Amino acid sequence: MTTDKENKSRLLVTREGVSYVLPFIVVTCCFALWGFANDITNPMVKAFSKIFRMSVTDGTLVQVAFYGGYFCMALPAALFIRRHSFKSGIVMGLALYALGVLLFIPARAVGSFWPFLIAYFILTCGLSFLETTANPYILLMGDKETATRRLNFAQSFNPIGSLAGMFVAMNFIQARLNPLDTAQRATLDDAQFEALKQSDLGVLVQPYALLSVVIILLLAVLLAVRVPALRKASSGDRAPVLPAFRRLWANKAYRRGVAAQFFYVGAQITCWTFIIQYGTRVFMAQGMSEQAAEVLSQRYNIVAMVIFCLMRFVNLYLMKYIKPGRLMAFFAAVALALLCGVIFVGGHTGMCCLVAVSACMSLMFPTIYGLALGDVGEDAELGSAGLIMAILGGSVLPALQAMIIDSGVTAIPAVNLSFIVPALCFVVVMRYGLRHSR
Repeated sequence: MTTDKENKSRLLVTREGVSYVLPFIVVTCCFALWGFANDITNPMVKAFSKIFRMSVTDGTLVQVAFYGGYFCMALPAALFIRRHSFKSGIVMGLALYALGVLLFIPARAVGSFWPFLIAYFILTCGLSFLETTANPYILLMGDKETATRRLNFAQSFNPIGSLAGMFVAMNFIQARLNPLDTAQRATLDDAQFEALKQSDLGVLVQPYALLSVVIILLLAVLLAVRVPALRKASSGDRAPVLPAFRRLWANKAYRRGVAAQFFYVGAQITCWTFIIQYGTRVFMAQGMSEQAAEVLSQRYNIVAMVIFCLMRFVNLYLMKYIKPGRLMAFFAAVALALLCGVIFVGGHTGMCCLVAVSACMSLMFPTIYGLALGDVGEDAELGSAGLIMAILGGSVLPALQAMIIDSGVTAIPAVNLSFIVPALCFVVVMRYGLRHSR
């Protein structure tokens, strides 16, 4: 017979004697799905820049649209969940996700960049619904003392989806795009460029069309599974919205958590988006063609994601013995040191340092999430919305980094210098971890 202490050490997926194992599995599948979307998208900054002959800064509009959708839909999603249920929020999220992915087909027919940005925006409105719903739902599926570890466990399946997204991007998009590099494409006349663009867009759209089938199948499974509410759905027994916002704003741990999440997501997306640009410069200096350098850089990106995934499970174990805030502060400090290697050492060593940063990032998103929501009580849905809105950092900070790359500074290679942006972000994360651990 197990003791109370032994029970609390486990990631129990039970509440008031009711098991939530099956809903936990279904919801965890959503974590993998939005991981796939995130990491098939990061290499698209480079792909769209090449296909439409744009600058790196223009290419980051993909990230602006992608993470802008997260920001705009998070609060409406939270209000929707308060009015209805967690299951309704997940259903709505999957439906919007499928719609956004399907819009890639008419966007390819139009042949312009802007329809793709609209498709990305709608897609991530769906992801915003999913994240606003799934994260607090996982926290509520059991004992409060194991909530942060339970969320870290569910989030461990996010990088598995991310790995799948990277694999598809590398093998079914980047490797199949026309090998003409950016400079060669600039010499094509309008007719040649249009034919090449349509061919490349056909390559890019095909994986997204297949993704829509997977999303629709998961949606069908979800509709067939009983997902307990855990919270009452009627508006009459919910606390008024404005007082809830005031309580959240007065909660220093929550308020600082939102700021830390903004900078953490910015750091994560900049490191994973611009690893392609960084690696391309490193490997082209060794005599590779632009396309070969991009594909090899994406392989390094996959190695980074494997490390990220494995470290999720390592950190899950370490959290049994080390306070989450203290552990996060330690890894933020290590990430800062590694980024100094990226900026000042460069070359293959700098590339290895950039890959190693992923080991430090693996615990940060769910840990910040769990710590920030630890004491918000019945305001969890609205609190979750604020943390999802903080994902806007993934839209704002890559654009800032791209401007540094396009500036063409010469004292230090511009791509190297641009990683000052995530380095400063990790300072904020480290400070939050230290404050919380005290």
